[in-house]
Amino acid sequence: MAREKPEAAAEAEATPELSYREQLEFLNPIAQPLASRKLTRKLLKCIRKATKQKQIRRGVKEVQKFINKGEKGITVLAGDTLPIDVYCHIPVMCEDRSLPYAYVPSKTDLGVAAGSKRPTCVIMIKPHEEYQEAYDECLEEVSALPLPL
Repeated sequence: MAREKPEAAAEAEATPELSYREQLEFLNPIAQPLASRKLTRKLLKCIRKATKQKQIRRGVKEVQKFINKGEKGITVLAGDTLPIDVYCHIPVMCEDRSLPYAYVPSKTDLGVAAGSKRPTCVIMIKPHEEYQEAYDECLEEVSALPLPL
């Protein structure tokens, strides 16, 4: 049994990370508006900066709680979360409160960007003066994405 763990770890390390196109194969039907490859990179970079300043909300319960309290920020959802019932109400809440939101293809990438070993399906980035320029750029691009009908 002890021999299996190092082999499994070696296999996991040897497995190449999926490209943006490969990740698109695992998307949910509700993953609209989807961030482009470039915007996804910008959002993940902004999440990393926000994590250093402790300016993110992570997870469905926490994000939902702070949306209800009226907190402002960009909501980033993972497009490959199953079952979709877990978080399908979050975009509706964002639209009701005029908060920008976008989907990125991978919950694993979202978790890693937030400094966690576990995948996460929803993150809210709060504005902060340390990374205001990156935040404003992401906010502008996410707001420009077409909302689903």
